[in-house]
Amino acid sequence: MELVAKMDDYGKPAWIALMVLGFIVFWPVGLALLVFLIWSGRMGCHGSRGRGRWQFEEKAREFGSRWGDWGRRQQSSGNAAFDEYRQETLRRLEQEHEEFMEFLRNLRKAKDKVEFDQFMAERRSGAAPEAPEGPAAQPQG
Repeated sequence: MELVAKMDDYGKPAWIALMVLGFIVFWPVGLALLVFLIWSGRMGCHGSRGRGRWQFEEKAREFGSRWGDWGRRQQSSGNAAFDEYRQETLRRLEQEHEEFMEFLRNLRKAKDKVEFDQFMAERRSGAAPEAPEGPAAQPQG
């Protein structure tokens, strides 16, 4: 495991170079390294595991907040009217973004509620789950 610790000290570029070298020398070695890197999280995006199925929304919010901060940190262009317009436009876009993200959250919540209500209705009615289709499901005659 000294090799793994040494490679971790060099970082992702070293792992990538070793993986490419593994593919060149003997492709199963490169494939094994690729699987190891993905499984161990060494090629992940800084703790993206376990975020759930809506991680795009989080990334978009993160990017949007960075973009908004960038716009506010801009120095004056020298034209007060333009600076005021830019600031108002960025504020409005940020507000629209928040409203849209709230709309998406409500939409997902409504979809989840419909699915759950349907599940509960099927459960209350005692409906059996649908039988699998195919040759195994058909009666032999």
